[in-house]
Amino acid sequence: MRPAATVRRALTAGLLAAIAVSASAQVAKETLTRANEALQAGEADKAISLLQSIPKSGPGVAEAHNLLCRVRFTLEQWNAAAQECEQAVEMDQQNSNYHLWLGRALGEKASRASFLTAYSLGKRTRAEFEEAVRLDPRNAAALADLGEFYQSAPGIVGGGMDKAERIAGQLDKVDPARAHELRARIAEARKDYTTADSEFKEAVAVSTHPAFQWSSLASFCRHRQRWEEMDWAIRNCASAAAKDRHAGVALYNGATVLIQANRNPEMAAKMIEDYLASTSKTEEAPAFVALIKLARLKQKLGDSAGAQQDRLKARALASEYKPAWDSKN
Repeated sequence: MRPAATVRRALTAGLLAAIAVSASAQVAKETLTRANEALQAGEADKAISLLQSIPKSGPGVAEAHNLLCRVRFTLEQWNAAAQECEQAVEMDQQNSNYHLWLGRALGEKASRASFLTAYSLGKRTRAEFEEAVRLDPRNAAALADLGEFYQSAPGIVGGGMDKAERIAGQLDKVDPARAHELRARIAEARKDYTTADSEFKEAVAVSTHPAFQWSSLASFCRHRQRWEEMDWAIRNCASAAAKDRHAGVALYNGATVLIQANRNPEMAAKMIEDYLASTSKTEEAPAFVALIKLARLKQKLGDSAGAQQDRLKARALASEYKPAWDSKN
């Protein structure tokens, strides 16, 4: 074979290989996009199926593990979630959000573990949140989670109010509403309820999506058994969410406050129905979880047929979600 022909064949083979790699990367990217859309819509089974179709090596694998971690998180499968997030972090240790989600999964495990195991997991949770913030000091979600950890965790695993206050200072520059909420929680933990009330209300005032902060204020009022103020905050939450297409999940949050307070089940059911009908559903309030809460409310209100329909809808979205199969629901 002449040298020129050999070179041409080699170039052709290289070009075909490059095209194949590019095509594989594009397919992976599109699959990840569809899986994330399914995750946000609460379609857990669909998201799992899509993510498991991605090859175990090649482009998009780290992100696939991260998304699968988040799907498992919504299903309350904390061990499986942590395992998936650990793999994502191992593959890309410089991704702030991967460390954040690993910290969240470890934190859920810690809250359900024995003392000795919780101690170890608590330290790991703190380390992951701190690493997420170190990698991206403007990651508002990571800062908020780290601040909440410092505020609520005992000193033995690295908690501390002084540390939480420093995080609030960092949040001032990134997300002022979350900064005020963190200060409110610090004040509430110190039993300084006047300051906590003021900070929650300031969070509402400065927020670009105040429906979320209204639900947080309602939750605070529930803790203090200030029922009329809680109801007032819930009404404002619903009103603000109706005007903000990015704040639909606040309806779910507000309904959850009403459920926890055992008040106004009719309004709670309406808020969840409005959330499920919105275009702003999110993994923060998985649709299948919302459907189970709605089923419980309908059962309480005497609508057994409607409750059963909602249970079936939840199972269709997330067949691995155990509460959807619990006869008590």
